[in-house]
Amino acid sequence: MPFNEKLNKETWRIFRIMAEFIEGFEELSYLGPAVSIFGSARTTPDNPYYKMAEETGAQAARAGLAVITGGGGGIMEAANKGAFEAGGKSAGLNIQLPHEQKSNDYQTLELHFKYFFARKTMFTKYASGFIILPGGFGTLDEFFEALTLMQTLKMSHFPVVVMGKAYWSGLFKWIEESMLPEKTISPEDLKLYDLTDDPKEAIDIILKAKSGALTEFSGNGTNAVKRTTI
Repeated sequence: MPFNEKLNKETWRIFRIMAEFIEGFEELSYLGPAVSIFGSARTTPDNPYYKMAEETGAQAARAGLAVITGGGGGIMEAANKGAFEAGGKSAGLNIQLPHEQKSNDYQTLELHFKYFFARKTMFTKYASGFIILPGGFGTLDEFFEALTLMQTLKMSHFPVVVMGKAYWSGLFKWIEESMLPEKTISPEDLKLYDLTDDPKEAIDIILKAKSGALTEFSGNGTNAVKRTTI
């Protein structure tokens, strides 16, 4: 059988993917209860949403939750900074990009990924909830993927808290006035997320859901709020 250089490269790519999953599983399994916080890398420190993310990270740390972000600047930096300066665990799941993402300086655990899908699995697998702050396409991707996993029952109920009412109002209006009337979603799908501008309330929603899930699963050896199919 003739040597196929392209197939050989693809085969070795499998081992790189496996390595990213193994490293992520090993490192993050020691993190403890956590919340994944998403938002734009372009948000500047003088932006009110930066301050909101920073306070949310601090509230999470004070509540005993580790903070997981994408490890970059903007909202990610703010959330890591809040957790770091409050004495909590602050993880960054950095991604390799053509124009290299600069890691922020507020990470107690720093991982690097080449593949988005491996990184996205870690955001979900090791968090007790998502907090979505103003962001771009990447933030929308994380938000809608979480909703899709719950809607399709690939993931049991998982708190998704959206922060920045003014920023997101147009999107939610479109969901309710376009998607709902066209029956592309069901009325109960609107209950898959919460909306607040209060960092403490955001963390309280995560904690309440986490506490309820632990009670629900007690006695069967499960200590997870949710699990996704990998």
